[in-house]
Amino acid sequence: MKLRFVLPLIVVFQITMASAVQAKPIDFAHDVVPILKQHCVACHGGREAKGSFSLNTRSLWMESGFVDVKDPAASYLLELVTSQDPEMQMPPKGKPRLSAKEVATLKQWISEDLPWEAGFTFGKQAYEPPLKPRRPELPAAVDNRTHPIDRLIDHYLAEHQLPRPGPIDDATFLRRVRLDLTGLLPTPEELNAFLEDPSSDKRTRKIQELLADDTAYADHWLSFFNDLLRNDYSGTGFITGGRKQVSAWLYESLLYNKPFDQLTRELIAPPTDASRGFIDGIKWRGNVSAGQTVEIQFAQSLGQAFLGINLKCASCHDSFIDRWTLEESYGLAAIYSERALEIHRCDKPIGKTAKASWLFPELGTIDAGASRAARLQQLAQLMTHPDNGRFTRTIANRLWHRLQGRGIVHPLDAMQTKPWNEDLLDYLAVYLSDNKYDIKKVLELIATSEAYQSQVEIVEGGEDSDYLYRGPRSRRLTAEQFLDGVWQITGAAPDKFDAPIFRTRIEPDQKQDFDLKAKWIWGDSAKQVPPADETIVVRKIIELPAAVKRGGAVLTCDNSHILFINRREADRGDNWAQVRTLPLHTLLKPGKNEITAIVHNGGGAPNPAGFFFDARLELENGEQREISSDASWEWNPNAPATKEGRLGGISGKWAPVTIVKPVGSWTNAVDSQARSLLAVAAEGKQPMVRASLLKNTALMKSLGRPMREQIVSMRPGQLTTLEAIDLSNEATLAQAFAQGAQRLIAQTDGDPQRLTEHLYQFALSRKPTTAETEIITQILGEQPQPAQVEDLLWSVCMLPEFFLIR
Repeated sequence: MKLRFVLPLIVVFQITMASAVQAKPIDFAHDVVPILKQHCVACHGGREAKGSFSLNTRSLWMESGFVDVKDPAASYLLELVTSQDPEMQMPPKGKPRLSAKEVATLKQWISEDLPWEAGFTFGKQAYEPPLKPRRPELPAAVDNRTHPIDRLIDHYLAEHQLPRPGPIDDATFLRRVRLDLTGLLPTPEELNAFLEDPSSDKRTRKIQELLADDTAYADHWLSFFNDLLRNDYSGTGFITGGRKQVSAWLYESLLYNKPFDQLTRELIAPPTDASRGFIDGIKWRGNVSAGQTVEIQFAQSLGQAFLGINLKCASCHDSFIDRWTLEESYGLAAIYSERALEIHRCDKPIGKTAKASWLFPELGTIDAGASRAARLQQLAQLMTHPDNGRFTRTIANRLWHRLQGRGIVHPLDAMQTKPWNEDLLDYLAVYLSDNKYDIKKVLELIATSEAYQSQVEIVEGGEDSDYLYRGPRSRRLTAEQFLDGVWQITGAAPDKFDAPIFRTRIEPDQKQDFDLKAKWIWGDSAKQVPPADETIVVRKIIELPAAVKRGGAVLTCDNSHILFINRREADRGDNWAQVRTLPLHTLLKPGKNEITAIVHNGGGAPNPAGFFFDARLELENGEQREISSDASWEWNPNAPATKEGRLGGISGKWAPVTIVKPVGSWTNAVDSQARSLLAVAAEGKQPMVRASLLKNTALMKSLGRPMREQIVSMRPGQLTTLEAIDLSNEATLAQAFAQGAQRLIAQTDGDPQRLTEHLYQFALSRKPTTAETEIITQILGEQPQPAQVEDLLWSVCMLPEFFLIR
């Protein structure tokens, strides 16, 4: 692709190219710490500082003159450890020298800018985060700044003799808060209306309005939680059946603003299979190390996601970087395990069996002799215990980071580290619990503060281990925000999404127009009364002339069912009183489709049994389809075997099903739930498809969206050379800009001034400057052509100003 206008502008990105590509980046905890402990700490760690050198912290290393990150080979440290001079060499004469491999490791460590675990020190660790919540006393308000966050921040700034950052204007605020809370750009119309509104409370009302947009909120924050729960729609484990999504449950939880403590409990002790994928982790194929088993994954995932604790080191040996031990990690893993869990140190068994236990016994203990389900319930209650301040502080810290650009504890998974403002972190954590764990309330609290609505700190770069708060920090758009913004401007969003979810929220009292067409069906035994413990198979084969654009089903079964679509498991349930919903747009395909259900009747004596299925589809060709359980379905008495979510072969002949007269309780359950749920499943007019709902692409991966094989709390903050190259050559972006050029010309009747102002207001929330207008007018001429407008779109969307939330 040849770009006439954008290439000169790409150089404005501040990017760096690594001088060399290391096969494996340095792992500080496992590569460097053991070397320093073995050879150096006795003389230069803890309280020892022979030769006036202490290696306890990274900042001491940087101040010592022993390392030169700009010229690693010239580092004095390397000269000492390789010297043959008995008066100079380190370690001193008579002590074991470093091997060539150890010297190479230290050289690589220096060349990679001395990576260091946040909060780690070779000195005595004096700080232990408190366990219980603490309600700090708010300082007196200064200059009528009565917001609790501002009172805490103003007191902090005064203590550190730092200036208060100035306020931002309305346009900057609107773009920032729109992107932060919903992930979308404000439209030019929204921007102009906001700027013209003279109300003094318009910012607060706008924040409340954005948080009340349930679909936009769920679309945006889905990425945050997908990263945190390593949930996705494609990738490792999904093809093999060794991994399950929690997408439908998670999206619904966000759509209905489920309290965070309840959300956490449902992840740790799943009430249904819908939220089970998180604790089950990834079942890796082939031989795996002890640290990759699903039990150890469980311990690591819970520690990181909900407590900000890194248990990966402590899953192999007692941690080098904090206080967690191997037995504590295995104790947490044993809560999940259904087998005796032998403790392995560095992949070797040590002859001890782990006992199910909780990291903070002050709050309560786990009954190791209870069933796994009971142990998980106990753990869920302990994790969300009102006295577990570490749980609330961890999510409060993540939310502050999301809106302010840096955590109160930073990095986010180093919650053993002392916060730069303990009172602020504690206040946010207690505010969350006071407000019944409503995340939106915390977001509103932060966004309504003048601290949030202040100018960003100018960061010079480099290490900020001695961080002082000077205001929020600018942040780059996530991959999803960038693509959503491009699609907003160009109108080029995809028609379909990949996440198996429903995006519509239906209130219980909302009237629905959907008539249910389905009948209750069963096999021949339903002509009398079906026997207890009977299992049969029912199916429907359909032909679709086109792919499904949107649609879904409602279903239930007395007593239980496992539903397969095209021989892959799609749903299961064992509570007939709870009507279930199932998105179908990712499951059905053009051509032949087979919907099969293994259905089971329970009880201890003959009793009524029935299966109910009703679906509405809109196809890509515009055709509407209904699929309902009725007399056209078939049944078979030979239930097949299933393996890893796949349907086995079914022998014997199929026969027409029997229509079952529903019992009153069935009718009540369906009438009270299914109509509104079917409206959700059918999904009428929908907002723009969002990137968070799509499978990962090469471009999104390049822009920082993780593969989600591991929990990711923080995405990269800097643009890389690879990203700049991808952005300038990405075919789907070129298509979007080509489509957007045509759309912009039509929208503005080809008026170059209107077109330019519209684009700048949409992309940057400001009008173009006089100088920008003059340059663009010369390029576009009096009658802009699509190729020229396409280049203009490239140019504006490649500006750092577009990429940053400031």
